Amino acid sequence: MENVLDVYKRPYYPRFPVVCMDESPKQLIRETRQSVAVSPGQPARYDYEYERCGVCNIFIASEPLSGKRLVKITERKTKADWAYFISEIAENYNEAEKITLVMDNLNTHTPGALYDVFAPEKAKALWDRFEFVYTPKHGSWLNMAEIELNVLIGQCLNRRIDRISMVRSEAEAWQNNRNNRNAKINWQFTTDKARIKLKRLYPTLEM
Repeated sequence: MENVLDVYKRPYYPRFPVVCMDESPKQLIRETRQSVAVSPGQPARYDYEYERCGVCNIFIASEPLSGKRLVKITERKTKADWAYFISEIAENYNEAEKITLVMDNLNTHTPGALYDVFAPEKAKALWDRFEFVYTPKHGSWLNMAEIELNVLIGQCLNRRIDRISMVRSEAEAWQNNRNNRNAKINWQFTTDKARIKLKRLYPTLEM
């Protein structure tokens, strides 16, 4: 935890950006009955019945200090999908010498996934572009990308959508709008605060 918090204390330096990455499934749902449109004094109303149309996956990468983020919607959440997203992040930071990537320790988030997808030369080149920083087990809340993901879902995708193409369109519009406004996260949790709030997790030395 303290390692992640130390990373967040680094000053903004474009050649060494700190980027947070997260992912989440999104269930595709189709209405089975016509909804009732919003009217004065009445919110829109939807029938409780619905039809499941599968699941897609939301990848998000956020650079908190610059107010930039990248969203990609995929049909699956395999090692290959993660590897291609890592490659896309690298392409978005062509001028960076080293990208510090904060993420959870999901079993698909490993350098080996790069070798499963790309030729060894490209996989090694990608690996060298990144410094991987993992949040602790049960500590994914330390990942600022999780905050961005919750904003995306709350502002844009918190409703029934039945087509992945629509999810992609909505997410792209949200991404562009938020990037244009340079929306940033005001992160306040520090190591000092952690040692007070989570003191039960620290060893006590008896003299």
